[in-house]
Amino acid sequence: MANMEKTTKKANPFYLTKEWKKKRQEILDRDNHECQECKRQGKVTTRHDMVLEVDHIKELNEYPELAMDNDNLQTLCKKHHNIKHGRYYKFKNRPKKPRSPLINEEWFGD
Repeated sequence: MANMEKTTKKANPFYLTKEWKKKRQEILDRDNHECQECKRQGKVTTRHDMVLEVDHIKELNEYPELAMDNDNLQTLCKKHHNIKHGRYYKFKNRPKKPRSPLINEEWFGD
């Protein structure tokens, strides 16, 4: 049920307001356009490396009164934002499709 209650940009018009867009830019600037989780891990991830998002530390749908509170906002890269919200899956362990040994023969006449 918690997954159904998650607030997304598509579902919540809050993220389209001028006030949020201004606050979002303020937080990105405050955090030097660096993912704060990467920084805690000793890495530097900036807007030049990947997409950065402004995250509500305490969820917006549970704490709407903290929606614009600077202390409740942090910059995260997309990877860490997705991990936080349980949307990150490792594809490394996914089984690979078997490759046909005949591909070269079929296509290149070897």
